[in-house]
Amino acid sequence: MAFRHKYHNVTCIIDCLEIEVQKPSKALHQALSWSEYKKANTIKYLVSCTPNGLINYISPGYGGRITDTCLVEQCDFIRCLQPGMYVMADRGFKHVEQYLWKEGVQLVRPPSVTTGAKLSKSEVRETKQIASLRIHVERVIRRLREFNMLKPHACQPQLSKSA
Repeated sequence: MAFRHKYHNVTCIIDCLEIEVQKPSKALHQALSWSEYKKANTIKYLVSCTPNGLINYISPGYGGRITDTCLVEQCDFIRCLQPGMYVMADRGFKHVEQYLWKEGVQLVRPPSVTTGAKLSKSEVRETKQIASLRIHVERVIRRLREFNMLKPHACQPQLSKSA
């Protein structure tokens, strides 16, 4: 219902989910999975849900070092979209806009804030409206965490020495 007024064209809401993993034994894998944001080794997933909260895409896991933009560009999420669709995201996905635009997909996100500048009243209002709708993907991510749905993917299997 909340989307019907201004954002009725939005078909999905995206965000990234990071889950902490065991520290890899190899230095290269440690570096690739290190997340500056979480200050830990993580696996990062792109999660997409419909406006009514149905999960419609979860990417393969990537090392926590990957940026949100690179993750969107490297996973096959774009293949799930059709020209004319609208995707809602937060400010962190700013650089994805041109990538989606090439495929005929529009990105709906809060207005950018330039250093030292203030948002206008209409930009503040729009930011609040988008944030109030993005809560749906945040709830989906919370459920993925609470029910440990991605937990089996959080550790590398131990190879036996006899193999």
